Amino acid sequence: MVKHKSPEYEFFGIPGVLVLSFFLPLLCYILAFSCNDISGCPAPSLLHPSTSTLDDIKKDVGWPGWSGLINAKAAIATLGYYAFSFFLWVALPAEEVQGTVLRNGRKIKYRFNAFQSAITTLAIAAAITLIQGPNTRLWSFIWDNYISLLTCNIIISYALATLVYIQSYQINSSSSTTSSRLLAPGGLTGNVLYDWFIGRELNPPISIPFIGTVDIKSFMEMRPGMLGWLILDLAFLFRQYHNYGYITDSMIIATFSQAVYIFDALYNEPAILTTMDIIQDGFGFMLAFGDLVWVPFTYSLQTRYLAIHPVRLGVFGCAGIFAVQGIGYYIFRASNNEKNRFRTNPEDPRVKHLKYITTASGSKLLVSGWWGTARHINYLGDWFMSWSYCLPTAFAGYVIQPTSPFSFHDVRGTAPEGGAFIRNDRSLRGGVEVVPGEAKGWGMLITYFYMAYFAVLLVHRELRDEEKCRKKYGQDWEEYCRR
Repeated sequence: MVKHKSPEYEFFGIPGVLVLSFFLPLLCYILAFSCNDISGCPAPSLLHPSTSTLDDIKKDVGWPGWSGLINAKAAIATLGYYAFSFFLWVALPAEEVQGTVLRNGRKIKYRFNAFQSAITTLAIAAAITLIQGPNTRLWSFIWDNYISLLTCNIIISYALATLVYIQSYQINSSSSTTSSRLLAPGGLTGNVLYDWFIGRELNPPISIPFIGTVDIKSFMEMRPGMLGWLILDLAFLFRQYHNYGYITDSMIIATFSQAVYIFDALYNEPAILTTMDIIQDGFGFMLAFGDLVWVPFTYSLQTRYLAIHPVRLGVFGCAGIFAVQGIGYYIFRASNNEKNRFRTNPEDPRVKHLKYITTASGSKLLVSGWWGTARHINYLGDWFMSWSYCLPTAFAGYVIQPTSPFSFHDVRGTAPEGGAFIRNDRSLRGGVEVVPGEAKGWGMLITYFYMAYFAVLLVHRELRDEEKCRKKYGQDWEEYCRR
């Protein structure tokens, strides 16, 4: 067993992970309730906190009560979705890849078919939509049970983190050289909460009846959360059509931009083997919650917003956002491909010409090409792409109010200037309209949250990368930084 002379903590230590473990799920609820189809985005009472009571806020956000946070239908659907994901993992053809060499000299064989699984799942969803129409129960169920689905995934993330933490105590020092199961150095502080959060085991396997043994960290990295993000986007896209009878260019761009990122990640699934998540981090609540809750439910906030308040961008607006998306994607994918090719085969003609320095440990660090331009140039491209998810919401914010008797709406649902009309349906009161009102701009706190958060995440990840490499390479890293 790996032992630390003195524990090294991240996230401001035990107080930090205590806050994150319970505040992040709460934040997901705050984001979900504060932008709603009942009163506005943000809810009007939140714009006047000094004069609003708790009852006012509950009414505006549509608080369902504690018992309303989860229901049996959502639980069954969530478990069914997970079971179907595991079934596709074992049933569909897959690429089997050897992972990087572990510190005990062993390798793990991974089974990758997230892209095929996604195509199969989406093909089934497309067939249902074609047969039953865009208002099929498949999409309306997700909208109607959104909060309950969120709760189910939060519970699963807590349960999964606890399971792998308990299971990690099966590992002992005598098996460290004969087994691919290893403890993660960062999760061995001896503090239960911190190690549960960070992850005590590096690559925890889980045995599932009728499926077999699954490396749960690599499985959860790409599914079901990553695909769940796209499924939520599509549910919100069809909700906009349900509400208005049309789909706006902003909704198409937001969904398309996110779909490009998702499909790229799924198609290049083996590339996760060179990431910090797989190589260094244990699997605990941090990754479980991030994969299963944070990614699908916070990354799709923009399309959820547009389902209620459609935004028309026009040709120039669309072109500008696509330009940002294209530049970001090119930097992100080109730099990552260069790194992966060089690590896999330095003699590959596409990277053979690149300059590098060889460290005392034998590793090679690129000092030309994309990685000679900046040490984490891929993060810059990743962040640029996040802009294209948020910009379609424009100056976000809306208020839902009774339809003005002077408003004119033609048969296509044309709305008054600056507003949008919601037709009478089961989800919303009849005769209401969505207008920017006093909420204009305030909704950006929600729809642009991802862009701001992602910048913080990437800076934090960059600092973790730097610290890891400084410890690993010593003076060679200092020389690399000077180059």
